[in-house]
Amino acid sequence: MRPFRRSPPRRRLPRLLAPPLLALAAWLGGLAWFSAHIPHAVADATTPTDAIVVLTGGTERLDTGLGLLRRKMGRKLFVSGVYHSVDVAALLRLARQKPDELACCLMLGHAADNTVGNAVETAAWMRAEGFHSLRLVTSNYHMQRSLLEFRYAMPDIAIIPNPVFPQSVKGEWWLWPGSAHLITAEYSKFLAAHLRHWMEILEDNP
Repeated sequence: MRPFRRSPPRRRLPRLLAPPLLALAAWLGGLAWFSAHIPHAVADATTPTDAIVVLTGGTERLDTGLGLLRRKMGRKLFVSGVYHSVDVAALLRLARQKPDELACCLMLGHAADNTVGNAVETAAWMRAEGFHSLRLVTSNYHMQRSLLEFRYAMPDIAIIPNPVFPQSVKGEWWLWPGSAHLITAEYSKFLAAHLRHWMEILEDNP
C-alpha cells in the first residue's frame, strides 16, 4: 500500500484560489453588465400614464415628477418615502412651487423607508386608486433595482421608467471614488434583491 502523500503547497494553491477568483470574475462581469444598463436617457418621454411615482432621495426627482404632472403625463403624482412631518404644502414649498397649483393631484406616502417599502407602498396606493400604469421617477443608477422591486410587487401594472441624472454620478464612474462606491453598492443591492426574489419563488414552489 502506497503511503498517502500530501500535495506540495505550490500545487494546492491554484486549486484553493480558483473558486474565489471565479467568483470575483463573475461579480466583475455582472458589474460591467449592470453599469452598461444604467440608463442615460428617458427611453419613452411621451406616453401618458395613470400615475407618476417619485421615490424620495433627491431634489431632481421631485422637480422631474412635478414637471411631468404639470405636463399632464399622469393624473396624479405619488411621492413615496416622505418623512412623516412633511405634508403636501411643505413639499411644494421645498420645490419652490405654489401650494395651490398642484396640491390637488399630489399624494404622499409616509410608510416606506427603502426601495422594497416604496414598491409595497406604491402597490397599495395604485390598487386604492384603481390605476393600471405608472411612470417611475428615480435616479438612473437606482432605476434597475427599483424596476425589479416594482415589477415584483405589481406584475399587472405597466411601468415606464423615467430616470433622472444626478450630477454627482459621473459618466466614467470607475475613475471617481464617490461614483464608484455608489455604483458598486447599488449593484450589490441589486444582486441581493434578485437573490431574495429567487428564494421566495423557491419557497412558494417547493
